[in-house]
Amino acid sequence: MLELHNLTKVYRNSEKALDNVTLSIPQGQMVGLIGPSGAGKSTLIRCVNRLVEPTSGEVRLSGRALTGLKSRELRIARRRIGMIFQEYALIERLSVMENVLSGRLGYVSFWTSFTRRFGPEDIRRAFGLLDRVGLLSHADKRADALSGGQRQRVGIARALAQEPELLLVDEPTASLDPKTSRQIMRLLSEICAERGLPAVVNIHDVPLARQFMQRIIGLRAGRIVFDGPPSALTEDELTLIYGLEDWAAMRRDVEEDERASEEARRDRAGSHIAEAVA
Repeated sequence: MLELHNLTKVYRNSEKALDNVTLSIPQGQMVGLIGPSGAGKSTLIRCVNRLVEPTSGEVRLSGRALTGLKSRELRIARRRIGMIFQEYALIERLSVMENVLSGRLGYVSFWTSFTRRFGPEDIRRAFGLLDRVGLLSHADKRADALSGGQRQRVGIARALAQEPELLLVDEPTASLDPKTSRQIMRLLSEICAERGLPAVVNIHDVPLARQFMQRIIGLRAGRIVFDGPPSALTEDELTLIYGLEDWAAMRRDVEEDERASEEARRDRAGSHIAEAVA
């Protein structure tokens, strides 16, 4: 379980990015953070693993306070927190397999990490994870030869290689097309359910959050202004989170984009069939 108690972050310019945020996330729950730019979503995620130092408050994972840990203890604790990034954060010149194995670096000696000579158990685990995310046949490809959706799958496998107790996911679909975005979110939700993993997902796409999250937390100016199931996220609640917006028009735009993507897919499939027949 992840617990935040009165978590506050004030930057040097006196901007309060988080304002006494208190919440708990049980095992296996996938939680979406939504809100306008500057609401504190990314700051909250980064305060959990202390990539950003909280000004005050407490973060606890499985009962252990992370906010009081010193450098060596913090490095050990971070091994159990998988991070999935918007821009993938892969080492482009390395293979897919090597990128996944980098998730084990916190568990091996300096010499092993330097030479990248991982043990058979780590390699077996990495092959299994690549199979799970649908990239087993790409294991030897360089990371820079992959599509955006494939790179994100590598990032997911790398995070899982840490054997985490928690997943932190920062805008995983921001660089992806609508169809690939749904595939990535479906994969994440299945993995969290299979492994009983809690996940905190910073997501800018409200329809995706509604479709795949079990719980949605709306942030505005560093404060929680909504916390509930997707079914409770009404247009009034969205207005409270984001301000005035034509949410009905937004839903229509999303539906039209999905229809256009599906029609384009069918057109491509039809052209391939016609070429094969010819």
